[in-house]
Amino acid sequence: MKFNYKAQDATGKIIEGSAEEPNTGAVLEMMASKGWKPISIIPEKQFERKTKGIFGGSITITDKIFLAKYLALMLKVGTDLFRAINILIANFDKAAMKSLLLEIRTNLEKGQPFYQTFAAYPQYFSPVFINLVKAGEASGNLEKVFEDLSVTLEKDHELQSKIKSALAYPVILFVLATLILFFLVTFALPRIANVFESGGFSPPAFSRVVFSVGNFLNSNVGVIIGAILILVIGLWVFVKKTLTGKNFSGWVLGHTPIIKTVVYKVAIQRFASTLSSLMSAGIPILDALRITADAVVHPPIKNAIIRVARDGITKGMSLGEAFSREAVFPPVVTNLVAISERAGHLDEVLKTLADFYESEISSSVKTLVTFIEPALLIMIGGVIALIALSILVPIYQLVTQF
Repeated sequence: MKFNYKAQDATGKIIEGSAEEPNTGAVLEMMASKGWKPISIIPEKQFERKTKGIFGGSITITDKIFLAKYLALMLKVGTDLFRAINILIANFDKAAMKSLLLEIRTNLEKGQPFYQTFAAYPQYFSPVFINLVKAGEASGNLEKVFEDLSVTLEKDHELQSKIKSALAYPVILFVLATLILFFLVTFALPRIANVFESGGFSPPAFSRVVFSVGNFLNSNVGVIIGAILILVIGLWVFVKKTLTGKNFSGWVLGHTPIIKTVVYKVAIQRFASTLSSLMSAGIPILDALRITADAVVHPPIKNAIIRVARDGITKGMSLGEAFSREAVFPPVVTNLVAISERAGHLDEVLKTLADFYESEISSSVKTLVTFIEPALLIMIGGVIALIALSILVPIYQLVTQF
């Protein structure tokens, strides 16, 4: 049975590791033979459950940036990998990252490859991350790989933050407006309708329809709220957890006016950035294209990259010729790929192209927000006007009767 232990040696240094022993007593005997004082002994099964529980959605892109940046820095100043991991273990306060680093160190002690621990958690580390670390480990160039990874992750994080910040106001406006309208229709409107009904006045047909909707919502408010919550949760699970849902959401976003432009540019930026990083790390072009296709979630571009590798490169075509056959890529991309391939600096050109599309994405998001805000205001204003007319028209008719 495997145990993960923590002990203190004669100098006071904390030692953590793992041992294959039949029971806890055997682990204690092993520690005693080395002059260590035991601190904790955890069976592997408990450790796995603990790690899994801690890892639940807690390793963020910020954690990965920090890990890549500090590993690059420590390797740059001449610290060996094992010592760098020990330093990070001592300085990381976040439980999830500490558990990951402990597992990395345990695997290194066993002589396993460095990238293998990251590969065990594909929900947190992408194939791009894993393969870059694998390539850096094989070439002995982990320092540059982690330096490039930290830059790439920072750019991805910055781009995500820009998009989220730009969309934050429209989302907040939509949620608040929806709540206000729900309150008006569900609670205020039925009370106004009761005033007309108790007064013996029959509103016009248009107003009666609106009042009926309000009365229905008021009578079934609990059921409606529950149904909305179930629908939202079910839709989230369908989109996030199933391949069909992901494909469906991708199709919807890819065919929605204005939004499809942003989605397309994000896919091109991801393609250029990913392929550039993989080629810089020395990964063979066919493997780099395969990994890039997995990283790009836009179906047309993903399928085009697969065809470039399968029907182009494997059949002896140049990269420029293979890309020129795919109409999904803009002419500027195919032309730059062809020219830079001949010049021998494709990875640098792709990196520049990724930076260019990053600025294009920011402009497109601003355009999207500029369109969404007035569209929301018009929609909200239209519903409020509908409610107001349903109230004002019968009031006007009632006043004219007197």
